[in-house]
Amino acid sequence: MRSAHEGASLIVLVGLPGSGKTTVGRSLARRLQVPFADSDAVIEQRLGCTIRDYFDHQGEAAFRDVEQAVIDELTQSPPGVLATGGGAVLRPANRRHLRERGTVIYLRASPEQLHRRLRHDTKRPLLQVDDPLARLRALHAERDPLYRECAHFVLDAHGTSLSMLVGRIVMQLELMPGAGVPAAPPASAPPSG
Repeated sequence: MRSAHEGASLIVLVGLPGSGKTTVGRSLARRLQVPFADSDAVIEQRLGCTIRDYFDHQGEAAFRDVEQAVIDELTQSPPGVLATGGGAVLRPANRRHLRERGTVIYLRASPEQLHRRLRHDTKRPLLQVDDPLARLRALHAERDPLYRECAHFVLDAHGTSLSMLVGRIVMQLELMPGAGVPAAPPASAPPSG
């Protein structure tokens, strides 16, 4: 079994809904010149409907079954960047696969910050409630320990520009011994040795 510290080159982003996993993931993949995947997008493509519709008709447990299969598959894919759904960490098998098969970055943001960002969102099924802020606080209380359990490092996802956040991630990855960052070679790398 390979761990991130033994040469993994899959970078996985976890965090609450709205923490920027997809946006940051796309930008990071472009910067590193590697493929990008979003587990929620892959799930919707497979299901042929939105996650919200699937939730409404099949329930959360059925969705989590599909999500677990997709996470298992995507974490065995070639090197790249993977953005996960906010609840991907709920199942122990997912947390294990993410941590063992990749370098996991927890994009942390407070429920209040996320509420400001998501107050007009209608796509996220878990936030279609009377009090989305209370729901975000409950999700944070439940999931923050799970994100931390599988994360190799935690970055604050609020209060910085996208390019600065991506730069911080790249720097953190480069500092990890044996992380196997799938970065493109620098333009003028000094000779090694």
